[in-house]
Amino acid sequence: MDFFTIIGLSAVIYILVYFIVLSATDCDLGLLWALYTGRKLDYFKDKVVWITGASSGIGEFLAVELAKNGASLIISARSASNLDRVKKRCLDVGTPVNKILVLPFDVTDYKKHEEMFLRATHHFGKLDILVNNAGRSQRAVWEDISTEVDREMFDLNVFSLISLSRLAVKYFDKNGGGHIVVSSSLAGIFGAPFSATYTATKHALHGYFKSLRMEKLGTKLAITLLCPGPVFSNVLSQSFTGKSGEIFGQEMLKDDKRMQTSRCAFLYAVAIANHLDEAWVGLFPSIPLCYILVYFPNIAKKLALLIGTKQLMKLRDSRQVMNTNKND
Repeated sequence: MDFFTIIGLSAVIYILVYFIVLSATDCDLGLLWALYTGRKLDYFKDKVVWITGASSGIGEFLAVELAKNGASLIISARSASNLDRVKKRCLDVGTPVNKILVLPFDVTDYKKHEEMFLRATHHFGKLDILVNNAGRSQRAVWEDISTEVDREMFDLNVFSLISLSRLAVKYFDKNGGGHIVVSSSLAGIFGAPFSATYTATKHALHGYFKSLRMEKLGTKLAITLLCPGPVFSNVLSQSFTGKSGEIFGQEMLKDDKRMQTSRCAFLYAVAIANHLDEAWVGLFPSIPLCYILVYFPNIAKKLALLIGTKQLMKLRDSRQVMNTNKND
């Protein structure tokens, strides 16, 4: 066996092992490494963390996860009653009542951002981590989406986060550093069918915050982009469609193939504690598919053609949730 044959076989074996490992885990390799060798979650003890979009889903479960690990929390969303319910969950896992602040507001009301930021930072005397988790998904056919929906989704999913994060960057610059966390999506890595505007908003977040990271190289500002695949939450029922003012309205089913929200929140916490630049989380086959789409785009295109668009959508939603009127 000559030298080049050995090199070729070694490469094939390496790739096979690589994908076998990815098939057995629910996160990317960087996060997997941090999970077993990185900082533990007691890192959050004495940290002050502000979570937007904290009234349900990933934001709610992340608040509870961080509460279990000693963080002081500021939780925000539009619904004060739902935030009070989340607060009770945090108190139930041992958070002292003086270590959690309910701060309800609409993130798309930019005029309130400075006031809310001052209230958040003054309450505990500092802010260590801002978690931008507010946002909504979408189910719609590309050509049927109105530009009004495009504007509404960018307003909520992008510009509200950027506005709040700019205040945070200025604060962190003045106070010796900090950490901005962005709840993105695997749709921020590749194009998700029948969610065009949602996909565009998540790609926009990656552009904004990767640019910020480059500008702040060598400083003590950490930026983490978190990219979940399908996770149990109310995201499907509250999704935008292609028509302004309309919500998708379908509920997730108990037997849908989605990551448990508690597991997603735990992996979020590990990624944040270890200051990972980017982390992917999701059940098989989300992570291997993401690696193929990013590192082997030509193979990914052929694979997509073989699987078909509707089947790709079923991988995300576990079933056909909308009539796309498209052929595979």
